[in-house]
Formats: sequence, C-alpha cells, structure tokens
Amino acid sequence: MTNKLSKPIAGYHLLMILSAVDNKFQVQEDLVIRDWLLAQFPFKVNLDKELEVISTINPADFMQHFNKAMDDFYMDSDEQERKQLVSFAIKLAKSDRIITKEENLFLNELFEKWDLVSDTL
Repeated sequence: MTNKLSKPIAGYHLLMILSAVDNKFQVQEDLVIRDWLLAQFPFKVNLDKELEVISTINPADFMQHFNKAMDDFYMDSDEQERKQLVSFAIKLAKSDRIITKEENLFLNELFEKWDLVSDTL
C-alpha cells in the first residue's frame, strides 16, 4: 500500500495491527478500538475495505505497515492527537491484562518515532 492514509484511517490501521501482533484478538481490544473510532468518526463509517487491507498484510510485514501508518498519522496530527492515539494504544495493549513482547515492541516504536515520554500522556 503506497497511498497516504488519512489521519483517522492511519490511526485505525495502527490500532488494528497492534491488536493483531500477539495473534489473538480479544473482545476487550475491540471495545477500545470502537471507543477510539467513536471519537474520530462522529458518524457511522464503513471500515470493511480497511479491514480487508489489514487482513491481507503478512504478519512479517506488520512493522513496515505500522511505520507507514505512523508516518501518515504524524503528518496530519498535532502532538495532542498523537498522545491521544498512544493512550488508546496503551489501553488496547492492557485491555487483556497482558502486554505481550510483540505489543511492547510496537508501543515502543510509537514512543520512539514520535518522541513521546510515557509520563506526559
């Protein structure tokens, strides 16, 4: 995928990939993503196409796509919006009470690439 993702779609891709990296999709994760979507889309939006795109990504390519989505989100967001998305990402990773090493790796990528400090969220 080479097209630039809009800010809300890039955020959706980030959260969906984060939910997939541990090879388990929990109901609690879905609820966090739904909460984030409600904050981003005040109207009902069909994300079937985006879900199809994400589902076709080989897990070996998750980090590459995650980085692209991070870049796209960053370009269209301000610091507060990035902090808000990272807060949802942390909530997502914690939602099943276990942060896996894969989830931690992707969360660290967000913090490092966006130059965030955890105590400022």
